[in-house]
Amino acid sequence: MSMDVLGWNKAASALLGDYAALAPAERNIARITFLDETSRELYADWTSCARGNVAYLHLDAGRHPDDPRLASLIGELSMKSAEFRRWWAEHPVQDKTSGTKRFHHPVVGELELAYETLRATDDPDQALITYAAEPGSPSHDALRMLLAWAAEAPSPGPAGLPVLIEE
Repeated sequence: MSMDVLGWNKAASALLGDYAALAPAERNIARITFLDETSRELYADWTSCARGNVAYLHLDAGRHPDDPRLASLIGELSMKSAEFRRWWAEHPVQDKTSGTKRFHHPVVGELELAYETLRATDDPDQALITYAAEPGSPSHDALRMLLAWAAEAPSPGPAGLPVLIEE
């Protein structure tokens, strides 16, 4: 619920940023997307990604209309981001399931990764999001380089494909 990042592995940090360096209250996908300028550089199609986050927050707000944390997040983003405010007013609604995201990564360059959002039936508010590249593609080679780079960097978490756990 509300797109908070609850867990991640070393590969996710290498791809998306160092969540451990953020205060727990700042570990939120929507907040990072709209308020951290580096996300605009990282996501090749930032607008599509950001609009998707707005649509998911609308879905979440419909499911949890009395959630004070979600209301606070929506209020913060509305105050601090003109794009968020404009897109929120359009009332888009969309779930996060699967698709493709393109990245401009500062270490390995261009990546196109498929993502899958997995939810347990007994706790649909939590999601496990995985990212993978098409085998044999330039993105696959770039992801392998990124994972090798991440394996050399000190971190308490395991390597592997990028994985986030989100609420």
